Amino acid sequence: MGCCGEEEEEILQPLQQQTQTIQSSSSSSDIIISPMNSNFEALFCKDILRTILEKLPVADLARSACVCRLWSSVASDRDIQARAFMAPWKLNHLIGNPTSSSFWRDNNSLTRFAISHPLGRGDTVTSLALKYSVQVTDIKRLNNMMSDHGIHSRDRLLIPVNRPDILIGGTCYVELDAHAKREVAVLYPQGSPDKMATNVLNKVASERGKRRLIDSVRRSMHVDDATAQYYLSLSNGDPRGALMEFSEDITWERQMRFN
Repeated sequence: MGCCGEEEEEILQPLQQQTQTIQSSSSSSDIIISPMNSNFEALFCKDILRTILEKLPVADLARSACVCRLWSSVASDRDIQARAFMAPWKLNHLIGNPTSSSFWRDNNSLTRFAISHPLGRGDTVTSLALKYSVQVTDIKRLNNMMSDHGIHSRDRLLIPVNRPDILIGGTCYVELDAHAKREVAVLYPQGSPDKMATNVLNKVASERGKRRLIDSVRRSMHVDDATAQYYLSLSNGDPRGALMEFSEDITWERQMRFN
């Protein structure tokens, strides 16, 4: 088996030969071979682009977001990302929005999912490990528990999902667990979570996501919280737009000094 360079040459050689053939056949005219001369213009239509991208898996969707600003806006759509996230596991619904976009990309294993088990009298980590056929250490790791005694201060435990068939046709809720300190897609075997608990979790997740966004913009601009919030308000919460607005103001101030 050859090295990466040799494999690349084998792939590119037929394409180069085809290009040379096209160029030689059109040498009498000044035709420029460009994707924009063909149906590639259709890829800049948002509706057509959406139809194509929603068929892609998560990894290819992330690569598509790097093509251009239009592709990034379509590939970052919540519905498209959720559909790509659910497809490998055949989920029916995914409720809730994650605080970080990296949540969508980490779906190549079952570690992104968990089962919510409400704790009752007599429940222990060992008994739950036997009930769900998982390891005790995996339950402790997922719930950020140092010892078995941590179970007494909680209303529920997150149980690792060890079989993909458990997720088929199910509904998961994106939650940021206060004890586990991680964001997971939670499956409720008993039906759905309590509405009040869901609202509290969503509020905590929203506030934490907002705080992280402000901190990120503040560090990038080297300003205080109030200034970061001001530029985020100008850009409707878009960090790139906030940085552009800030950069334009700085440029204007420098020009005024020289004038």
